[in-house]
Amino acid sequence: MLWNQISKTLQQFVLIIGLGLLLSQGWGIGQPAMAASASASDTPPGLEATVDDFLQDIPRGFYAVRDVAKIQAKVAEGKTLFIDVREPSEYAGGHIPEAINIPLRELAQSLDQVPHDQPVMLYCSTGYRTGIGVMALRLLGYDNVEGFPPSYEGWKQAQ
Repeated sequence: MLWNQISKTLQQFVLIIGLGLLLSQGWGIGQPAMAASASASDTPPGLEATVDDFLQDIPRGFYAVRDVAKIQAKVAEGKTLFIDVREPSEYAGGHIPEAINIPLRELAQSLDQVPHDQPVMLYCSTGYRTGIGVMALRLLGYDNVEGFPPSYEGWKQAQ
């Protein structure tokens, strides 16, 4: 059982590395003509199935909390740890009350601040870093992590 979890996590990690390599070689956003002209035979063996498996395994509710009122209720309840994954200068400019700041680039080195036994909500300024952070923590075995895609901008607009 543990080996299966480790194996799956390693496969996902390799997938992320592989996708990064493909993007760095021009197979991604900003290169639609190149990507469209690539034939299926140019795709590394098994990559398509691995990508499909990875995408199918994205947890339900991954970005389920879009409602600012629900976030406000979670803040008032005080049981959820809010982690602002923006840079310290952004955090200093304003943040959700009681949120701690762990910049996305430092998330893996700060796991001692991310509990496994209480709900965790990540947010940033637009949702991009939130998604990366949630998936990184999920790959590291955190099943208690959600993202707030409206992020700090959505929070500010609701105030």
